[in-house]
Amino acid sequence: MKSLSLVVMIEAALMAAFALILDLLPSIDFSPSISISFSMVPIFILAFRRGFKASLLAGFVWGVLQVALGNAWIVTPVQMIIEYFIAFAFIGFAGLLVNRIQQSLRSGNKSKLYAWIITATVVGSAARYFWHFIAGFIFFREYAPEGMSPVLFSLFANGVTMLGSALLCTIVLVLLIATAPRLIKQGVPVAEDQRKAS
Repeated sequence: MKSLSLVVMIEAALMAAFALILDLLPSIDFSPSISISFSMVPIFILAFRRGFKASLLAGFVWGVLQVALGNAWIVTPVQMIIEYFIAFAFIGFAGLLVNRIQQSLRSGNKSKLYAWIITATVVGSAARYFWHFIAGFIFFREYAPEGMSPVLFSLFANGVTMLGSALLCTIVLVLLIATAPRLIKQGVPVAEDQRKAS
């Protein structure tokens, strides 16, 4: 696997910053433990465009920015590493399906393209929230309702958050890519592609 180019690293940093900005917007909050947003969308776009390594880096940088700017909910250093460095980086697992997405994009097969986008979004979301689930029952067991297993509580809270966020991200991504497929097109910088279109 080739190392990331400077252009790709800059894209990763920009997408991480964009994700952080989206995360500052109001989210759908059902409880302190369940919060649904579409802030992962920039990381997914990078995953569909550049693949696993770039989106893994972008997710990791987003997690670091969360901690650096004081947006993180930190109980212990280990919990911080799990929930902000590892979990956010694991969104990049969506990039494992980049070849399928790019192949569908090149062939013009929209139904396959959207199917792979949905699959990749679920994969990236599940990979992230698996780590939140682990941290949830280890570090936040006191938030479980009385008589409820902390494992079950963490599974429910993070499961609902994961499904809701994946659904919201999928809707936004499909709408974005349906109207601007160049966002995920490989080989052509977005700015350059926009100049050609104008």
